[in-house]
Amino acid sequence: MQTGRPKAALVLSAEQRAELERWTRRRTTGQALAMRARVILGCAEGGNNKEVAARLGMSRLTVGRWRSRFIRSGVDGLLDEPRPGAPRKISDAAVEKAVALTLESKPKDATHWSTRSLAKRTGLSRSSIARIWRAFGLRPHRSESFKISTDPLLVEKVRDIVGLYLNPPDRALVLCVDEKPQIQALDRSQPILPMRPGQIERHTHDYTRHGTTSLFAALDIKTGRVIAEHHRRHRGLEFRKFLDTIDDNVPQHLEAHLVLDNYGTHKTPLIQRWLLRHPRFHLHFTPKGASWINQVERFFADLTNKQIRRGAHRSTFELERAIRDYIDLTNRNPKPFVWTKNADDILASIERFCQRISGSGH
Repeated sequence: MQTGRPKAALVLSAEQRAELERWTRRRTTGQALAMRARVILGCAEGGNNKEVAARLGMSRLTVGRWRSRFIRSGVDGLLDEPRPGAPRKISDAAVEKAVALTLESKPKDATHWSTRSLAKRTGLSRSSIARIWRAFGLRPHRSESFKISTDPLLVEKVRDIVGLYLNPPDRALVLCVDEKPQIQALDRSQPILPMRPGQIERHTHDYTRHGTTSLFAALDIKTGRVIAEHHRRHRGLEFRKFLDTIDDNVPQHLEAHLVLDNYGTHKTPLIQRWLLRHPRFHLHFTPKGASWINQVERFFADLTNKQIRRGAHRSTFELERAIRDYIDLTNRNPKPFVWTKNADDILASIERFCQRISGSGH
């Protein structure tokens, strides 16, 4: 039996359907507008708000709002409503031209548009271009990197490792293990000028190198405690020594499940022989190109931001002491990272991203 208020019928004309489908296919359509078009197409297929929301990963209230606006105002109802204020002096055609140029072209002398170059190309002011970009969420001066794992066992490995995080086995420790190699002991070529009222900390851009060290670390996902040691190299021999350290720190009555990447030192014959002599250790390899799934990488990021990046160290000994001090402080009041997404959520997110970039033309 249907509950709640009855939903108004949503019927699309041929022109409306063609327009909405064009918005979902066109690579330069804003993500928000493309999602609204998918909402209306889903509702037109007979889906109720709950079904469409579940399929598109949004709330029922959001689906209901865009359904109501479409029924009330048609395709125009999916566009952002004008805000109160002075009448616009820039026409819709000029805005569309600026957005299309930003998304579909680039200047002859650069890889991306700036407000100055696009203003000169369109005849608008730089401030107008900046406002248009803000309104459409465009930031040509910025870029981000991404990498999708091509591991043929991606699905199996994600399910295996996420299963350890969300449902760790009984009488066992789950440890995320990795190396942070070649950490440089860097000292600025001139003294650092400390922060003062009205002046930020300043330092020279150049530095003096005083050697490197490699940090081996194992993060206990349950407690947040870190087992760590330094080596000047990161070969299979050093990794085997670190496994001995882990073995000494894990109570003998517990199994040890190690999450680690596919680096060659983790798979040498030396390591294989060590594992044969220590059957309570089980290795779980992350998918290739997916180091984000190893929680110790998050610890390395905190260590870099809080202790290494702005530090000045006159020797590797001084650098290693600073790192040990940070780890000791962490272990006094450890806080585990909270893993929230299950394997299905992660794989669905990867699938959606692959669908977005499948028509990118690259």
